Amino acid sequence: MIRVALADDQALVRAGFRVLLNAEPGFEVVGEAEDGRQAIELARAHRPQVMLMDIRMPEISGIEATRQIAADPALDDVRVLILTTFELDEYIVEALQAGASGFLIKDTQPVDLVRAVKVVAAGDSLLSPSVTRRLIGEFVNRSGLSVTPSPALDFLTDREREVLALVGGGLSNEEIAAKLFISVATARTHVSRAMTKLHARDRAQLVVAAYESGLVTPGQH
Repeated sequence: MIRVALADDQALVRAGFRVLLNAEPGFEVVGEAEDGRQAIELARAHRPQVMLMDIRMPEISGIEATRQIAADPALDDVRVLILTTFELDEYIVEALQAGASGFLIKDTQPVDLVRAVKVVAAGDSLLSPSVTRRLIGEFVNRSGLSVTPSPALDFLTDREREVLALVGGGLSNEEIAAKLFISVATARTHVSRAMTKLHARDRAQLVVAAYESGLVTPGQH
């Protein structure tokens, strides 16, 4: 059973998601929040596997709520899926840096919403290659952004750094395996080890780490 929580200041949006997910076998909506502060309390009280989080909410924004949830060791197993009205939302990059596992457009098709929740609950990120490329472009265009290699990168093997760069480029495990002439299982192992060494919650955080460390640049896409 995948436990889901909903955080959105619009009651109608929450109601729509609740009806949709509760009707789906294997899903259970365990609670709702209408602002960021309630979202944090909800995460602590019910420990949902996935929280659908709106960005613009009163009290505390969805980004700040995501940051606090991601920073709480007791909520390590709670994944945040950001909900946004526009795909080019200016806060998407900030949300991923805060610890979100990906994002969804609010008018997404029901079948895609269900798939997205399953993907994030499994520990993967919801970032398509095109979205990843755009996010990297956003990083580049941000004034004052300094690219500083993380000391943790020193603990990665050459192959793990190579895999990290490919994850940052939006490649799936299957695509990484094909590019490096290795098995999918081996690619998955390298990704998993990179996540462990970089203390990344999921694949989305590897994308952020790959760019912030300078392993990925727009010219590579």
